Amino acid sequence: MAKKIIKKKAALPKKTSKVKKTVKKLSLKDQTIESLVELIRVTSTVVPDDVFKTIAAAAKNEVKDTTADYAMGIIKNNIDLAKFKSQPLCQDTGTVIFYIYHPPGFHQTPFKEMIKKAVTLATKKGYLRQNSVNSLTGENAGTNLGEGHPSIHFYEQKGQEVSVKLMLKGGGCENVSAQYSLPDTGLSAGRDLEGVRKVIIDAVYKAQGKGCGPGALGVCVGGDRADSAYFAKKQLLRKLDDKNSNKDLDKLEKEIVETCNKLGIGPMGFGGKTTLLSCKITHANRVPASFFVSISYMCWAFRRQGVVLNKNSAIKKWLY
Repeated sequence: MAKKIIKKKAALPKKTSKVKKTVKKLSLKDQTIESLVELIRVTSTVVPDDVFKTIAAAAKNEVKDTTADYAMGIIKNNIDLAKFKSQPLCQDTGTVIFYIYHPPGFHQTPFKEMIKKAVTLATKKGYLRQNSVNSLTGENAGTNLGEGHPSIHFYEQKGQEVSVKLMLKGGGCENVSAQYSLPDTGLSAGRDLEGVRKVIIDAVYKAQGKGCGPGALGVCVGGDRADSAYFAKKQLLRKLDDKNSNKDLDKLEKEIVETCNKLGIGPMGFGGKTTLLSCKITHANRVPASFFVSISYMCWAFRRQGVVLNKNSAIKKWLY
């Protein structure tokens, strides 16, 4: 029965935009909210093409009829069914993180309010689980709104286009993220790229498939504690098949993936050849006293998507 469903799903459009089907003319505010809800829906239910291609290629490398092969098969079926049924890829829809790139003169406050409205509506529709709680009281408002949530970041850029990127970062993979301070005598890791390599591999080894592996890494070398973690997570906005403009970091990214996939941890820690899907590394200036390496782990349910909005705030283009 599952196979029939998967075949039927293939005939569907790659991304179904409810915005395009709207008959009545919406106000600019309502159109913006509707576009943001659609962005949330697609991010929550459909893995980006670059992620799916990487997972599909990795699945072919597993030895047939092994636990790893079985696990990768379940992951692929989950991806297909979530897209077909337009339901979340994972019950933990995670921390909701928005990155907005806008022209000069853009009014951030009203846009932030529209984001909050869209998050509330998406939660009501079931695209987001009601899983954001007050850290002091444990209270759940049922809206995914609260202090610091959703997380919203604005960036001014040239041109007149507004683009919005969204990341849904699950708690399980966030739990196995890590930050190291070099030198690390226990790992014989010095303040150089070899030391960076050692701590990244150590983080993957310690995860042991937790965080819903196979995972992907965003890494930042340098910066202070806060910015280092911030830049590491932002690396997860890169496509998995892109190339680092820094030759040394590009080489290190490839080495990390190759080495980690030889550890034998495999998907979900069941053993196998697929422990890591990708590794993306950036760097930030630091003060001489500190040398932080921050590692942001992302699960196989790599929920990251983005859109460009037209002048009427309808979706003009998908970014992934």
